[in-house]
Amino acid sequence: MSSSKERPTLGGTRIKTRKRNISAPLDPAAFSDAVVQIYLDNAGDLELVAKSVESSELDFSRYGDTFFEVVFIGGRTQPGTTKSDEGERHSYSVIDCEPKRESILPYVFYIQKILRRRPFLIKNLENVMRRFLQSLELFEENERKKLAIFAALTFSQKLSGLPPETVFQPLLKDNLVAKGLVLTFVTDFFKEYLVDNSLDDLIALLKRGKVEENLLDFFPLSRRSAEVLSEHFTKEGLQQLVQYNEKKMFEVKLAEMKTALTTQIAEEADVGEVIETVKHHVKEAKLPEIEVVRLLWDVVMDAVQWSGKNQQQNANAALRQVKTWAELLNTFCTTGKLELELIYKVQIQCYEDAKLMKLFPEIIRSLYDQDVLAEDTILHWFRKGTNPKGRQTFVKSLEPFVKWLEEAEEEE
Repeated sequence: MSSSKERPTLGGTRIKTRKRNISAPLDPAAFSDAVVQIYLDNAGDLELVAKSVESSELDFSRYGDTFFEVVFIGGRTQPGTTKSDEGERHSYSVIDCEPKRESILPYVFYIQKILRRRPFLIKNLENVMRRFLQSLELFEENERKKLAIFAALTFSQKLSGLPPETVFQPLLKDNLVAKGLVLTFVTDFFKEYLVDNSLDDLIALLKRGKVEENLLDFFPLSRRSAEVLSEHFTKEGLQQLVQYNEKKMFEVKLAEMKTALTTQIAEEADVGEVIETVKHHVKEAKLPEIEVVRLLWDVVMDAVQWSGKNQQQNANAALRQVKTWAELLNTFCTTGKLELELIYKVQIQCYEDAKLMKLFPEIIRSLYDQDVLAEDTILHWFRKGTNPKGRQTFVKSLEPFVKWLEEAEEEE
């Protein structure tokens, strides 16, 4: 007798077979023709077109890029280009309208309506704009202007979800910049955007687009200078942008000098060497004397080795620092006006820093002893100083020294 058992069967059990994923073939041409037909049926009336698009059963999730090609160009483009592909076309596109805001603004409102109903299409809008901007040389001059105006209006009207880098980053292609196409584009963009927005709004937009640091990146390499930038934007009526850039460059140059001096002072470099460094930066960047004096005081005092709450040690350290770098301060405090500015810097720092509050008269006396401050300048500040920060306290604390100066003046 066999000891083997009968194997269990699956009788009555239905075995399921896994179905293959079946996807419908892509047909962007048919989608494009359908959208074009909507434009033609409504004679380009964007209000009616928007309603027809919203109520249609077209597969926008698959053909979002194609949809925006029809919006911008009037029909489908050949893959990877801006050239028209075979199929139906309409003449109510962004590229076909007049290159002015009143003609292009309705398209921005139209796209806003579409995106409210289908917010996922924002990615497709980004894709198409990026591709067109990377291919600026394939458009005619007035077509590039229309794209610039459209781009500016999308941000001016706060078209939902469109990030600024979508516009600015694709422009930074070497060949586009070299041909001057990018400079013309951003100039048209800036002029249009500033119609409804402030310079601060524009700068904030450029920061979000990661291009605010240096506007010279938009200029061809051979024209990349501060003088050319100022000349170009002034000619285009963008003087406020010129002023902003000059201020930005000034701040950069000032920061560079501060970094260099901070390093030298920390390393206890020779005073003469530090003076030459300052002269070099002043000449190269054309820094105003008054800003140089302010910066020198900040750098000198930033290098003081403070010792916690020990007031006497802090006082000794500060006065020792003043004496060590008096020659540096004296070299650039060449007029009464600059000397007065230095006193104001001392006044403000002593007012804002508790550990220096009682040190004001001693610092002024030390600067006088080291020939950095003249007697007349000190007396002028004492009698007519205009900065109110801690003035009453400091005037009172300086009275004994001023009295001594006045007595010495009388004896002379």
